[in-house]
Amino acid sequence: MFILKVIKVFSAAHNLRDYKGKCENLHGHNWKVEVEVRGKKLGKSGMLIDFHDLKKKVEDVLTRLDHGYLNEIAPFDKINPTSENLAKYIFESLNRQLSSTGCCLNKVTVWESDTACATYKE
Repeated sequence: MFILKVIKVFSAAHNLRDYKGKCENLHGHNWKVEVEVRGKKLGKSGMLIDFHDLKKKVEDVLTRLDHGYLNEIAPFDKINPTSENLAKYIFESLNRQLSSTGCCLNKVTVWESDTACATYKE
């Protein structure tokens, strides 16, 4: 099994609903997103997927969130914009884009700080 990882970043603001503490106030993060894909077969070029293509797919998803107020961006206008929900949203968005590439999404990890992250995988 081959596993590839790309890391991208985006900046966004949010506030947590139904939370008692500082994070219920509007604040921002420089989010780091790690995306791992996996597969058994390499293409003719000896690659599972071109890193450039994978990065582009991740950027396409993150562009909707970058420099935004997450609480006003669907689906986070309805669900809490936690790291856990961000990881799941990014995973599901990318999973649709990767279905025709010959590789599978392994997991998505979202870091809201250098010491705190959430991972989603199926």
